[in-house]
Amino acid sequence: MTKRFFSSPAFWLLLLLITGSFAFITRPAVTPPEAPPARKPNIILFISDDHGYEDAGFAGARVVRTPNLDALSKECLRFTHAFCNSPNCVPSRAVINTGLMPARNGAHPNHSKINAGIKTLPVYMQELGYQTILAGKDHVWPQSAYPYVYLKKQDRDYGKIDSVLAVYAKPGQKPLCLIVATDNPHVPWPKVEGYDPAKVDLPPFLVDTDITRMVRSKYYTDVTDMDVTVGECLKSMKKYGYMDNTLFIYTTDNGPQWPFGKWNLYDQGIRVPMLVRWPGKVTPGTTDAMTPLVDLLPTLLDAAGGRIPDGLDGKSFLPLLTGKRTAHRDTIFTTYTADTRYGAFNYYPIRSIRTRKLKYIMNLEPGRTYTTHITNAKPVDGTDYWFSWVEKARTDPKAAQRVAAYQNRPAEELYDLENDPYELTNLAALPENRQTVRNFRNKMEAWMEAQNDQDGLTRYFFNIKHGKDTK
Repeated sequence: MTKRFFSSPAFWLLLLLITGSFAFITRPAVTPPEAPPARKPNIILFISDDHGYEDAGFAGARVVRTPNLDALSKECLRFTHAFCNSPNCVPSRAVINTGLMPARNGAHPNHSKINAGIKTLPVYMQELGYQTILAGKDHVWPQSAYPYVYLKKQDRDYGKIDSVLAVYAKPGQKPLCLIVATDNPHVPWPKVEGYDPAKVDLPPFLVDTDITRMVRSKYYTDVTDMDVTVGECLKSMKKYGYMDNTLFIYTTDNGPQWPFGKWNLYDQGIRVPMLVRWPGKVTPGTTDAMTPLVDLLPTLLDAAGGRIPDGLDGKSFLPLLTGKRTAHRDTIFTTYTADTRYGAFNYYPIRSIRTRKLKYIMNLEPGRTYTTHITNAKPVDGTDYWFSWVEKARTDPKAAQRVAAYQNRPAEELYDLENDPYELTNLAALPENRQTVRNFRNKMEAWMEAQNDQDGLTRYFFNIKHGKDTK
């Protein structure tokens, strides 16, 4: 080859082709960069206190005002058949936090502790990298078993929620698992603001007296006050950028403190409102899937990408939220034992089975007169209107039936929920229902045996009431 060739464009083109070929042969394969791990959702669980499932505008209430919940419901999957598993504060919150029913977690009566060694929601979430904070009412004992950061706040202390959301919105922070727990609409109810007692809704399980209407107006005032806290929480979420990657759930611990409500296994005590908002994951709408609060813990673990441990009573309803399923459970078990270990009132062990159409109730000590805070405590607890019921019952057969039904229970009760949603007529004694009652009884006895629930009948007498030594 001539010198002219080595200086020609043809030479340099040939050299480029040759070196490019070798480079192609010897260059190591390029591994595409790993996709960044999916960002865990923030989780905000808003638990009000003693809110009736019917007592909100989105649920069809005519009078009570809940504008923030109503607006929120349009962005949520709304559950029409959500249920607590024990209708008083501590047992219900223990169920939520453990995924275990009261007989298995140990907190049968109110103001009692879960058993040693039970794993709780804050522990699970911390293992998944979450910061866990409980703002407001705690009622989880012993607190050493629930290692939240506890943020004491009053019902209208919105600034503390805002501060938490501001801190954990900053870059580099852990994902947030925040429980906002209000004290309302738990008694004592405040003075009436903006409600006319003559116009309040009085469902048929209540006795219509002037003082009942006045107290009902106080309850509505407290529901509206709770709704304001919901609105302030949502406002802070929007301000700090939590609206897109946050699983937000609104519910309550149990039904309100009315006769046949709290401390009872009628729907007024166990059926609860529930709204779930998770943009991009949950399609707004309504579901009538039967869903108990014991299922919250496994659902939150599932949503956060965690493993659901074996042996829980709860099961995840995440597939229901994401539209992969339309049904969840066909049976809900609920238990009540006692509210306090001091005094005879509020002790009345009851167990129930709730299906789509029927409610079966087993009263374990039917010879006992049923008494509660409402009948035996203070006016703020309900004795003010209760005494008006007793007085009206002297001359009014309907009032007399309601008073008697509250305080004297048969061994078994059966209700047709489709035709009798307020459970006013017990059908258990009818001959045509004998086999249905027998089937429910056998199912209940088998379930109690599997739960070791016979322990619940005596645990009331031995469980130590919450005190400083239980921290």
